[in-house]
Amino acid sequence: MTPQELRAFCLEFNASAEEFPFGPETSVFKVLGKMFALSALDARPLTVNLKCDPDDAVRLREEHAAIVPGWHMNKRHWNTVTVSGLPGRMVRELVEDSYDLVVAGLPKAERLRLDRP
Repeated sequence: MTPQELRAFCLEFNASAEEFPFGPETSVFKVLGKMFALSALDARPLTVNLKCDPDDAVRLREEHAAIVPGWHMNKRHWNTVTVSGLPGRMVRELVEDSYDLVVAGLPKAERLRLDRP
């Protein structure tokens, strides 16, 4: 997955937006103001911070060298994923899981508006 593909995929989700609160080099992808992905898209290797269920986070880190505790994030809830170390399909699933976790924390009316009960 290229940086352009990662950006495009993150922006496919309902109500997603790209912002730059940490400077122009760091893309922060949000849904209704809540972050679900963070990446320096020009960095090599390409990495992305993604929210993850705490139990799944530990399991994924044990199973994949390309997944480590979230850099500069709450290590219990966030992983840093080296994109080139995983199949593209798995990266897309992890991004979608992160989006879904963030949406699940939104008020019910907002979740329904996003078609994600």
